[in-house]
Amino acid sequence: REQSMPQDHQVTCIIPDGADADRRIDSIGGAKGAENTGGAWCIKLDVAIKGIEDGKWRFWTVANGKSVWVIIATRNGRKYLKTEADGEEPNNLLSLPRCK
Repeated sequence: REQSMPQDHQVTCIIPDGADADRRIDSIGGAKGAENTGGAWCIKLDVAIKGIEDGKWRFWTVANGKSVWVIIATRNGRKYLKTEADGEEPNNLLSLPRCK
C-alpha cells in the first residue's frame, strides 16, 4: 500500500497543560479540517505527535505574520511540539488562544 501525502492542518488554538514545569501543551486544535473540510477539531498532543511521525498529518500555524511548520522536539526525554521558528520553548504555539 503506497504512502499517501500527509494532510496539512492549521493550528489556531491550544490547550496548555498547566501542571508541567516544561509547559508541554496538552492539546492542539484548529478552526477547520484539512483542505477546509470538516469543522473545528482538537486532538491530544500524543495523537498529534503520532500522526506526524506516521506521516499522516503536518501541522502549521501563523507566527509574526508568517506561516511556520509545527515540529516535534524532545526535552527531558519527553516529546513536545513547537514551531520551526522557536528556540527551546514552544512560544509561538503557547501564544495561541485557548481552544473553546
